Amino acid sequence: MIFAHDTEESLLAAVELVNSAEEPDTLTEIDQLDAFFAEHVYTGVHTGDAAELAAVRALRAPLRRMLTSDRDTTTRLVNETLAEHRAVPQLVRHGKVDYHIHAVPPEAPFPVRIAVETAMALIDLIRTDELSRLSICADNACEGIVLDLSRNRSRRYCSTACGNRNAVAAYRARKK
Repeated sequence: MIFAHDTEESLLAAVELVNSAEEPDTLTEIDQLDAFFAEHVYTGVHTGDAAELAAVRALRAPLRRMLTSDRDTTTRLVNETLAEHRAVPQLVRHGKVDYHIHAVPPEAPFPVRIAVETAMALIDLIRTDELSRLSICADNACEGIVLDLSRNRSRRYCSTACGNRNAVAAYRARKK
């Protein structure tokens, strides 16, 4: 299934944010938050201070629940998030990005934009019954989230490191 560009980008950002809580925590410094903001091409207000970092870090657990719940629970969480932040979807375009959806104004705090954009992206997965594109890493020692956007739904690991670790373990087991 092909999803809109902004849907994929929002899901990739949300998964990266949630997985940043895994050991080692990769979102502890303001410069890491700045890099996250830039890498995922967020627009709008970004204060880049300790309070914003703390608020974004605090989103990881609620987003994890939203990304890993069953369809009905995810739907409820999406609706609660959109209502809480009074999301009003608008088609916008800026920079080199063609029309896409923004549901909060550019002056909304960065953590609010992350939460609402994640909720908006999940709407597409819920409506197309594609929540199975989100899963937990197949590595038994990892709790990372996997976003599988492949055609054949073959992605099982949250990172190359987890995939390589399991491939090496399987190789060694076969050699015994």
